Parts: sequence; structure tokens; C-alpha cells
Amino acid sequence: MSFQQAISGLNAASKNLEIIGNNVANSSTVGFKSSAAQFVDVFAASVSGSTSTDAGIGVSVGAIATDYSQGGLSVTNNPLDCAINGTGFFQLEREGQTVFSRDGQFQIDANGYLANAAGDRLEGYGVDGTATVQASSSAQPILISSSDISPQPTSTVGVTANLDSTKPALDPTKFDATLPSTYTSTTTAQIYDSLGNAHTLSLFFLNSTSAINSWDVRAELDGAGINGGASVGSLVFKASGAIDDTQTTLPMTISLTMGGGADSPQALDIGFAGTTQFGAAFGVTAINQDGYASGKLLGLNIGADGLIQGRYSNGQSRPQGQIALASFSDVQGLQFLGNNAWAATRKSGQPVTGAPGSGTLGSIQSGALEQSNVDLTSALVEMITAQRTYQANAETIKTQDALLQTMVSLR
Repeated sequence: MSFQQAISGLNAASKNLEIIGNNVANSSTVGFKSSAAQFVDVFAASVSGSTSTDAGIGVSVGAIATDYSQGGLSVTNNPLDCAINGTGFFQLEREGQTVFSRDGQFQIDANGYLANAAGDRLEGYGVDGTATVQASSSAQPILISSSDISPQPTSTVGVTANLDSTKPALDPTKFDATLPSTYTSTTTAQIYDSLGNAHTLSLFFLNSTSAINSWDVRAELDGAGINGGASVGSLVFKASGAIDDTQTTLPMTISLTMGGGADSPQALDIGFAGTTQFGAAFGVTAINQDGYASGKLLGLNIGADGLIQGRYSNGQSRPQGQIALASFSDVQGLQFLGNNAWAATRKSGQPVTGAPGSGTLGSIQSGALEQSNVDLTSALVEMITAQRTYQANAETIKTQDALLQTMVSLR
């Protein structure tokens, strides 16, 4: 009797409907990967072996295969949302166990770790005391430091300007910072001491009477003369208007007296790379310096390589860590755990961990999430087909029942 085949068909069709229903239910689940049933026929052979007249005894579900193809990416407004563009999995710590996921919905938990909604902590590479990523170390939960970064005192100042060669020469002995008539031009730069306090450095340029194409440079800090008000150096130019390196000593090194408990004296090098002396109005094209005040963490940026950069109120940025991704030799061997996570198994092999973009690993897109790869239209068509398969197997039972009834009714 063919009840056995029909029952196996009903069971297989029911399992297929469960799988399709699960796909449909998770069509909006971030990072979800759809599954499909793989069926195999069941065959019983006689002791002497199979013959051409042997019939199968039904069907069974041989495996449930997961489709790990890329899902579509949707843009969000959260910079901590991360999507993997390519192969790989996020590596997460869950109660001492390492799990893997494509769900990149992360936030900073109460202890400062990057974690998902289930509390699983994102793993990656940390930074050392010099804010250098330790990519050679093993992956650990990424801890975001909310501490202020220390100030850095200014050690160099760079000025690029044009000094007007048509201006008359002035007597350097009559220089007075309060009298604009005693100097040719001036500019200012903001610098910092060891405590992060800002100070104003003023530079004065005098077309000197001591030599042709020579400019005397004076400096003040917060309105107080540096070097006793005397010259801190001279800029000598060639006839072409460029600085004459053979007669000009650069950088000009000065010593600053700092108050308020800051380190003092503070050495400062002043450079004038690119400065010219042309017959054009005085103008400063660039002023830069390497100091900064202390800074508070304002936010985080995540690059395509998974590097997490902290943005601070003083305009600086510091690495906070780097996301690690994992790949497997056989992704079909991964074990489902729920909460959008898988675990490694003997079949999947051990994870190969690395930085995003390295080897075969995909890159990170910040401010985006990978959507489910379920094709809802195809899933609904598959559901109709599975339903018809179930009905057909039910018809087989009805037909077999009618045949059996006929046999019982024979007299």
C-alpha cells in the first residue's frame, strides 16, 4: 500500500512549508539569510539487490541549505550601524562564547562596549597607549573610551605669506608693537601650552634698513614681547622673491615663558616655507600649528576597513579600535543559534579572522544595514507550490483509502 509514500510526502511538504514560512516571517529581519529544503528519495532494496520493478518508499528532507548571498543595503542615520559589503561575519562575544552574525545594528552598552540589542559584544582589535591599533593581537570585545584626550603643547608654527617688496624700509630700533607705523605687516596664530590653554602669538615683519631684501621678524605672546622685544630672526630673499636658504636660518627657535602652572619655558619653532617677497600686497595664505587643547568625545566614525575613529571637540580624531570579520571554509556547516547568530562547528571549520577588506573579506559600510535576502515574491510562489504538493499527497491517501475500501467490500 502507498500510505507510506504519501505520509512521507506530507511530512516533507509540511517541513518545506515551515521553512518557507520562516523565510517570509524574517523578510524584514536585518542580516537574515533564507533557507531551502533539499529533498532526497527513500528507497528500500531487497536482500538480493534492487530490481527495475522496485518502487521507492517516499521522500525525506536531506538537508536545510542556507543561502548566504548578499542582501540589499539600506542607509540609516546611525553611524554605528554597519553592513558587510561582501563575504564575512561579525564576530561577537555571547556569554563567553564566540558567535557570528551579519546583523550590524550596534550601540554602546552601559559598560562602554559596542554591542547589539541582544547584548552580544562586537569583537575586534584594540588600541595601545599611543592609540595604535593592535591588529596582530587576537580579537577582543571593542571598548569605546569616553575619556578626554590630553592637550598637546604647540612645538611648531608654520607661516606661508607674501611680504610686499614695495614697502619702504623701517628702522628696527624704533619697533613698537603698539605703533603700526613702526612695522610693515603683522599676523597672529593661536598656540597652546601643556595644559591646553590657548595663547595668541603675534608676528611682526619689518622691511629692514640693515640689508636689501631682508626682513626683521619680531614676536609677542599675549601682548608681551618675546626675546626682550628684540628680533627673533631675519628673512632674506633672493632677487626672484624666494627665501635665500643660505642666508636665512629656519626654523626660527624661540623660548616662551608660560604661566598658570604650564610647562615653562616652552620651545617653539617657527617656519616660513613657501613665503615670498613679491611686489604685491601682504597676504597670509596659510598658518598651521601642531598643538591642541583637551577634547571631549563627540561621536564615532567607522571606515570601510572597520577602523573606529573617535571625533573630539578639539577637532582631533583618535582610533578606538578596529572591527574584525570572520570567514569559514564551509558556511553551510554553521549552526543556527537564534538572535541572528551562528556558531562554528566541526563541519564549518575554524573561523579565519582579519580586518575588513583583507584577503577575501568584505568591507564595512557605516550608516547602513544589510537587509534580509529573502525574495518575498519567490517565497510566496514557493509557498503555493508547497501547498499544492501537500494537497497532492493528501489525494494519494484518499485514493489509496478508496482502493482499500473496494478491496474490503469484495465478496
